[in-house]
Amino acid sequence: MWQNLKVVELTSVLAGPLVGSFFSELGAEVVKIENKLQGGDVTRTWKLAEEDPKRKFSAYYASANYSKKSLLLDYTNPDDYNQTIQLIKSADIVLQNFKPGDAIKLKLEADRLLALKPELIIGCLNGFGKESTRPAFDVVLQAESGFMHMNGTPESGPVKMPVALIDVLAAHHLKEAILIALIEKARHGNGKIVHVSLYDAALASLANQGNNWLMSKHIPQAIGTQHPNIAPYGDHFTTNDHKHFVLAIGSDKHFIKLCDSLNFSQNVRKCYNSNAKRIKNRTILNKLIASKISSLQSMELVEIFSKNLVPYGEIKDLEGVFKQTLAHNLVLKHRIDGEECTYIKTLLH
Repeated sequence: MWQNLKVVELTSVLAGPLVGSFFSELGAEVVKIENKLQGGDVTRTWKLAEEDPKRKFSAYYASANYSKKSLLLDYTNPDDYNQTIQLIKSADIVLQNFKPGDAIKLKLEADRLLALKPELIIGCLNGFGKESTRPAFDVVLQAESGFMHMNGTPESGPVKMPVALIDVLAAHHLKEAILIALIEKARHGNGKIVHVSLYDAALASLANQGNNWLMSKHIPQAIGTQHPNIAPYGDHFTTNDHKHFVLAIGSDKHFIKLCDSLNFSQNVRKCYNSNAKRIKNRTILNKLIASKISSLQSMELVEIFSKNLVPYGEIKDLEGVFKQTLAHNLVLKHRIDGEECTYIKTLLH
């Protein structure tokens, strides 16, 4: 099924290209049309200082453009425009994330394309809704949707997440919308235009934090890695050999396992035997835990916690992450402009 699917991608940066890459992973043919006048997708130039300046694309670009055929076209050029239209006529899915008004100026608006081929599925991304002309980028949405207000610490002030997570979330939502449209098309034969805004994707992902406000009028504050409802959950500690670990004690049963692992007294167990007590006395409890963990080597701690099934995680940098065997199967090799590069899978099954 997927090998017979053709996707024409008229998107740039991250959210839209991630959707195209998802269909590439499935085996679909994905043709990415890039803006010739700008030298292609702008992220081709978003290079770190450590990257090869001679390479025609950045690691950022490679992260969102897996196994695609790329064409540099100028929509304002009649020949290039006609080539684009012919590609769209041969496609099953078209992806767009034009700035407000640009699709109309370029004669590539979704309604026009659907009229051209009624069985098309057209996935459109925008910032604040299809009627909004406001420019939007991931950090803008992190700010507007409450994520930055919640992230960080009282000392740091609002902090941006280090991944463009709103773009990633919006890509997942658009994938879902397109897959639903494909099911509907299989049943009824009709195409469809589906819209996903970064704003909607961000708010839909607030989960428990959003509902804490809606049901209890609780405004989440920046408390670092800590969980507002559970303790010690998200609290982190340092071993004797300066390795950092985070705990995820989500139940009284987990807390008993932690107490067994750290040889806590019966008095400590009794004082903190409910989540309500642990939340109320979090600071004191964390000092007790820190005192125990700081006396252990990291390998000792891992052995003890693993044996007792304590939910924990070692805080790793990316070098440590990709050294793990579990990570190896998620890294794919592909080629862009003839050069080999890497890509982290998003199709997980």
